[in-house]
Order: sequence, then structure tokens, then C-alpha cells
Amino acid sequence: MRRRLLAALLVLTSCAPATAALPVGSKAPDFTTQGALNGREFRLHLAEQLKSGPLVLYFYPKAFTEGCTLEAKAFSDAMPQFRAAGARVVGLSADGLDKLKKFSVEACRGQFPVATASSAIIKAYDVKLPIVPMSNRTSYVIDQSGKVVFVHSDLSWKDHVAQTLAAVQALKAKR
Repeated sequence: MRRRLLAALLVLTSCAPATAALPVGSKAPDFTTQGALNGREFRLHLAEQLKSGPLVLYFYPKAFTEGCTLEAKAFSDAMPQFRAAGARVVGLSADGLDKLKKFSVEACRGQFPVATASSAIIKAYDVKLPIVPMSNRTSYVIDQSGKVVFVHSDLSWKDHVAQTLAAVQALKAKR
């Protein structure tokens, strides 16, 4: 019953356009949360992630749903290009840590971390889906100074990887 209700809510909310309130040029809100990389738990702090260069911070609704799994696999496949551009990738959802540990192995293939987006993080990035306590699908590219340089918000997963990769490659070309 709960799965049917969740599926119905996802269908209903997928009709609404995804929007991101953080405009290009704004400062990305700092946060600390728990994450997983290749099944191993760790503490994720945005400021620490940015010390190594630009970051693709992508929010997705729910681990192991079709679109979210396909998106994670697409990011995983593109990780050599993201690394070549000097960027890291972190996925965020409202899922619990145990589920994310498994997702980091199976869907992300150990190529990039995923972390728990608390309601405060979801609110700070204004990525909440209406009605349900999940994030929409929004990808941010954040430069090393913490400034949002690119935003792509669309419930379809298909363009997030290509769009964010192009943005980090353009950022690298400017350096």
C-alpha cells in the first residue's frame, strides 16, 4: 500500500516543473551530513568538498527508483570526464544512510558519494517536491569559492549529466 501511494505521489508531482531557487551567482549554503562512498559511511561537509575544486551537487528524489538509478549510472559512466575537468560529483536525497550505502555500490558503482539531504538542506537549496518529503531533481555546479555557476532543474534525469559536465568543462576552460 505504501509503495502504491509513493508511486502515485511521484506521478502526481512529476507533472509539476522542478524549480531551483538558488540562482546562478548565489552562495551555496554550507552543510554537513552523512554520506556513503562504495558502501562506506563518511561525514560529508560541503566546504571540505570544495577544497579540491568545483563540485556537481545533484539532488534526486529517491534511491532505486528507475530515473534515479539511471541518473546515478550515467554520472558513474561520466566520472572520468568529470575528473578530467577537475570536478567532483555528490548526489543528495532524503533517503536514509543504510539505503544510500547500498545505492552507492549498486547504482553509483563506487564512483562518487551520495549523502542524506535533511529537510534543512532540501529547504536551503529549495529543492523540495510538493506534498512529499523528498527533493526534486536539481543539479548545481558550484565553483571552488562556493558560488553557484550553473543550475539545471528538470524532473527528467536525461540531461543532468551532459549539462553539468558541459558546465564544469567550461569552468575549467576559464581557469
